[in-house]
Amino acid sequence: MDWGGPGFVIMIIAISTGGWLINNWIRAKHGYALEDEWGGKSARADSEATRKLAAENTELREQLDHFADRVKVLERIVTDKGLNVAAQIEALRDQPQLEERK
Repeated sequence: MDWGGPGFVIMIIAISTGGWLINNWIRAKHGYALEDEWGGKSARADSEATRKLAAENTELREQLDHFADRVKVLERIVTDKGLNVAAQIEALRDQPQLEERK
């Protein structure tokens, strides 16, 4: 290969351009901002599918928070000492009366 000829220069330009294209393709695939030819950043435009997924994600997070609150309440009810006392009172009510006091 002739290191001083135009083929070498063209090969260097082709490799650099190919690397830049692959880099931008990977960045776009993973949602990162893309660099333009002057080094600035171009934000990715949101598509309709992305907006729908974001809305669904928000809704699911709200539901998860709601269910987490409900689980906390249920845990508090189950571990509440008053529940045990209430069960003992009901057990005493179910026992037959020995004698009526006069």
